This record gives sequence, C-alpha cells and structure tokens, in this order.
Amino acid sequence: MRLRFLVALACFGPVFSVPAYAQSPDGAVEMVAGALHGYIQPAYRAFATAADALHERVETLCQEPSAETLEAARAGFDEAVQAWAGIELVRFGPVTQDNRLERIFYWPDRRSIGLKQVQGILATEDASATSLDTLVQKSVAVQGFGALEFSLFGTGSDDLADQAGFRCDYARTVTANLDETASQLSAGWTDDDGISRLWTEPGADNPLYRSGEESLSDLIDIAIHGLELVRDVRINGFLAEVPGDDQPKQALFWRSRQTIPAIRSNLRSVGGLLDAAGLEEHLAEDKRWIPDSIRFELANADRALAALDDDPIADILADPDRRAKLDYVRIVTSGLSDLVGRQLSGEYGLTAGFSSLDGD
Repeated sequence: MRLRFLVALACFGPVFSVPAYAQSPDGAVEMVAGALHGYIQPAYRAFATAADALHERVETLCQEPSAETLEAARAGFDEAVQAWAGIELVRFGPVTQDNRLERIFYWPDRRSIGLKQVQGILATEDASATSLDTLVQKSVAVQGFGALEFSLFGTGSDDLADQAGFRCDYARTVTANLDETASQLSAGWTDDDGISRLWTEPGADNPLYRSGEESLSDLIDIAIHGLELVRDVRINGFLAEVPGDDQPKQALFWRSRQTIPAIRSNLRSVGGLLDAAGLEEHLAEDKRWIPDSIRFELANADRALAALDDDPIADILADPDRRAKLDYVRIVTSGLSDLVGRQLSGEYGLTAGFSSLDGD
C-alpha cells in the first residue's frame, strides 16, 4: 500500500480518463467516497484542530507558568492524542511522506532509544531542539508525542508549573511541529488533485488505483491492519499471556494515562470508518448481519475499555478483574479481524493484503 502510493506520486498527472468500474464490486467507489468524506477528512481536520489547540496551550504555559496552565497543557495533550488515535490507522496517503507517521509518534520504542535522546536534549539543553527548523532535522523520536509526553508528564515535569525554562521551550517547539504536520495532513487529504481524487476516481490512467476493487481494498485494509496493530502491537506490547510477564512501562502513553483512551479511539475509528462507508447498502440482505456483528463487537470492546479509562496501566494490570477486561478486548479484536478480513472482504470479492506491520 505504502510503496504503491509513493510510486504514484512520481508519475501522477492532473488528467484522468473516465473511471472504469466494470469489474469492481458494486458500490465500491461510493463506499470509498463515503469513508473519505464522512470519516477520514473530518478526522484529519479534528486532529489538526486539536494539535493547534495543544500548541496554544503549551505556548500559554511557557508564557505564564502555573499549576492551572500546566493542567491545561496536559489536558490539551490528552485531547490531541485521542484525536490522533482516531485517524492514525489510516497508514497511506500524505502520512507516508517525509516520515510524518514516525515524526508524529515514534513507537514502539522498546530499547528506549527515543526516550534517551529526549532526556539527552533536556539534560544538555540543546538549543537546536527549540527551533522548528533544526528540530525537524533531528531523529524522528524527539519530534512528536513521545517527546512531548515526557516533557509534560515525565520526571521533573511538575517544575513547569513554577518556571518554564528550556523544557517548556522544547515542548513548545514539539507542539509547533505537531501543529504544522497535522495541518499538512489535513490539507493533503482535501487537495482536489491529491490522494482523495486518486482514491475515488479509479481508472485506466490513474497511476494508483485502476479499479474500484483496488480502492475498496485499501479501505477494508485500514480496518484489517488497524485491528491487527491494536492487538499485536498496542495491546500485546505490554499485556503478556500470563500476568507476571506484563510490562506496563512498554505501554504507549503510560505516563499520561492515555494508554486506554488511545486504544479506545483506535477501535472507535474502525467503526466510524466502516459506518461512514455505508456497508449495508452494498450487501445482500442476508449478509447485512456482518456489519451489525462488527458494530456489536466494537461496542463490547468499548464498554470494557470504558471501565478502565484514565486509570494508570500498572494499576489495571495489577488488578485481576480489570486486567481481564483488557484480555477480553484482545480476544474481541481477533474475532473482529475474522469478521472484517474474511467475512466482509469475502462478500466484496476481496482478499486481505499483506500486513502493513510487515512493511508492504
């Protein structure tokens, strides 16, 4: 998927032939257009809005340090993380350019390489990290949410309420980077001559999508590989097969207590995307149980996660009852993978592609 998009950029011209859908699943382009206009574009706008608000709050914190402005900046971080989690499963298009995906959130960081780089910047007060022009030339690990989380929630972060200093200057620059990148992504998805047109106007002269089947395949792949990422990377990254082997500090956003809210937003995005596509309208009556079942299972997972929202992940893992809810969500995602990857895809005559986690 990613390689196909990058190759297309090199040869994409402004003129398309009339789209040819003769061998495509019925309603393929309509479903893609529904997902694009009903979910993807609004979600990228929401992320851009949240990133801008976060930048303003951190700017205020740096200018007027206090417990109140620190709390507001942290709340802005939470809102931006959840907005990003609501669209991050879309892993093709503008996000594949200029390492944007990694610049927004470099994770997993299993060897703590990124964390050590962030700590080094703070310890040495590296002035080049407080200028956007030079920050973007550094490692992607020091440019996004991971770096910002440590700045706002990590060891020594409470001092931001008393005086801003270098730590706040660095955090402000990171938020400026997130703000700019989010705006670029939103603009990229609304560009009339960009990915949106490529995706919704397949045809013989389209360098990326030759048929509605190819367009629809990338839509369904968002859900398939998104569920896989949530289960195999997000959850299995810290939730072991047996409680004694859990690794709470390997969980994403554990410092800010955004582990569960982020996973919850990930799963909600799958439902929002598929709902916006209008799946039922293009399925036979006796097959409309499939999207209904997907909604049912997503709602079950959401209820389980809602009971854990905002709790420290270490506390959740230490409590057998609450840990069991996470294990349940893991099981649900496996069932959902079958519903989407086999049942739903099969009804549209599609075959699930290679895993996005394997670098297809």
